Amino acid sequence: MNTLISSATIIDPQSPYHGKATDVLISNGKIVEMGKITKKTDTTIAAKGMYLSIGWFDMRATFGDPGLEYKEDIHSGLTAAQHGGFTGVALMPNTQPVIQSKNDIQYLLSRSQSHLTDLYPIAAITRDTKGDDFTEMIDLNEAGAIAFSDGNVPVWQADILLKSLQYLQKFNGLVINKPENLRLNLFGTMNEGISSTMLGMKGMPTLSEDVTVQRDLSLLEYAGGRLHMSNISSAKSIDMIRKAKKAGLQVTCDVASFQPLFDDQALNTFDTNYKVNPPFRNKKDNQAIIKGLKDGTIDVIVSSHTPHDEESKKLEFDLADFGITGLQTVASDLAMLSEQIEMEKLIHQVTVAPRGILKLDIPEIATGEVANLTLFDPAHEWTFDQQSNQSKAVNSPYFGTKLKGKAVAVFNNGQEWVG
Repeated sequence: MNTLISSATIIDPQSPYHGKATDVLISNGKIVEMGKITKKTDTTIAAKGMYLSIGWFDMRATFGDPGLEYKEDIHSGLTAAQHGGFTGVALMPNTQPVIQSKNDIQYLLSRSQSHLTDLYPIAAITRDTKGDDFTEMIDLNEAGAIAFSDGNVPVWQADILLKSLQYLQKFNGLVINKPENLRLNLFGTMNEGISSTMLGMKGMPTLSEDVTVQRDLSLLEYAGGRLHMSNISSAKSIDMIRKAKKAGLQVTCDVASFQPLFDDQALNTFDTNYKVNPPFRNKKDNQAIIKGLKDGTIDVIVSSHTPHDEESKKLEFDLADFGITGLQTVASDLAMLSEQIEMEKLIHQVTVAPRGILKLDIPEIATGEVANLTLFDPAHEWTFDQQSNQSKAVNSPYFGTKLKGKAVAVFNNGQEWVG
């Protein structure tokens, strides 16, 4: 079977066709021809106005398998990722049990083998992500863990983070930490500010993130190693990371695709689908995120996919769980962000940048290469509803609404999906 992608704009700095509209012929999982193609094919995708890049990669997603499969299992999660345009997903370790042994890593890898989208396990730094005792990180790395993190839980003890940075230098491993001071956020439900005061809600101050970023950067400067800060949301944090990069520290960071698109006023309706951690901040913080994406301070855009069952979200606001199911709506977020940021940069932040940080091979769009591709139509209108949703979860502020921007075809592992 062969598929012709006709007149797509190529986004791949390694390709001589970068920035140009051209045809790409894919046969048996490989790119067999590029340029003007007139031969007859089994399938033709008219892709004028669309962007063809290497496959998108999500550096931060949470599933529920093992233990919480009713929220999301591996099959439903990877299917949602495929429909969202992703050929690779790095998975947080927050399951039951936590991903912290060689058997846990092998379980994830074996269960994901037949899918178009590849799964990359991130193993826990501490046992049960409680922040006390270390996991066997060298063994986990050899078993296939691509990075180490306590995932949705911050590494709260300074000495644990310090020793992790030192220990992982033995194999150039990556520490991923979510900067949050749990005590400062205790009982918080939304950003601390005017909106939280008017709504009578306990706030989560940017200080919670800022003091942790400051601490982690100081530890990184002292210990060396590689540190990635995940789910950044505050202007001050971004500025500190920018200065740390200029000083030569090996620090990178990411932001959820939806983070700069909403502010804390969105919570005026008490819709729990807007309840996320870090919370939606104010317009000043969002402007800082846009600036950070533009100048490269923020390296990666992630889905921060956090699926929940209805019983976890259809509650009073202060009782509901944090999180959005984001894998299928990243493309729409990118389309909205492209009004302020160049599309080429946005695509870099979901393709090359995450793979570079994780030391993974970077695919190419070239004749003879294996097809690892995402075709993105920023003008495609669609409705995110029960029919289009592939996740088990529906906890999204976009659910039931009409969106613009969608991944319309994905190629990987000899498979293809055209939506």
